[in-house]
Amino acid sequence: MNDADVSNQILQMVRFIRQEAEEKANEINVAAEEEFNIEKLQLLEADRKKIRQEYERKQKQIEIRKKIEYSMQLNASRIKVLQAQDGLVNSMKEVAAKELLLVSNNRKAYAKLLKDLIVQSLLRLKEPAVVLRCRKDDLDLVESVLTLAKKEYADKSSANPPDIGIDKNIFLPPPLNPKNAHGSYCSGGVVLASRDGKIVCENTLDARLDVVFRKKLPEVLSIFTLSSYFLRNELC
Repeated sequence: MNDADVSNQILQMVRFIRQEAEEKANEINVAAEEEFNIEKLQLLEADRKKIRQEYERKQKQIEIRKKIEYSMQLNASRIKVLQAQDGLVNSMKEVAAKELLLVSNNRKAYAKLLKDLIVQSLLRLKEPAVVLRCRKDDLDLVESVLTLAKKEYADKSSANPPDIGIDKNIFLPPPLNPKNAHGSYCSGGVVLASRDGKIVCENTLDARLDVVFRKKLPEVLSIFTLSSYFLRNELC
C-alpha cells in the first residue's frame, strides 16, 4: 500500500470519527434540550401550584373576613334592635305609669278600685287573718271600704269574713314625685300578706302594670322580630 492509499484510509477514518462525534453531539444536544424542557415545565408547574395555593389561601382569608364582618354587622344590628325594643317598651311603660298616677285623682272610682283589689287579694290568699299595707294617702279610703270588702269576699268564697289588720307603721311608698323621679314610689293599690308573712299578694297598680306588660311583651317582641328579619335580609 502506497502513501496515497494510506492517506485516503486515514481521511476516511477521520470523516467517520467526525460523523460519529457530530451524531453523538446532536444526541447530547437533543437530550439536553429535552431535559431542559422537562425541568422548565416542572419549575413552571411548581410555580403555578404555589400561585394557586397562595390564591386559595388569600381567597379563604377574604371569605373569613367577609363572614366576620357580616357577623359583626348582624350582631350590631341585633343590638340596635334590642336597644330600640327596650327603649320603646320603657317609654310605653313610662307613659302608662304616668297615666296610673291619675287613677287616684277620682276618689270615688279609686275607692271602688281599692275595694276590688282587696277582695281579689283575699281570694288569692284565702287566709283567715291578713295584714294590709297601703299608701299613707290612701289610709282613709282603705278604711272606708274595708267592711264592704270583707262582706264581698265572704259572699264569693262562702267563708267567714277575714280579720284584716292595717299596718299603720309601715306604708307603701308615696306617689311619684317629679322632684325625686329616681326615688321609690307607688301609684296606688294594696299589698296583703298572711300574718306570718310567708304568703304575700302584691296588688299595687304598679305590680299590675308589670303583669300586663309581661303578658303583652310577646306582641311587642314580634314586631321587632319582624324588623330584625328584614334587616338581616338586607345584610345578606
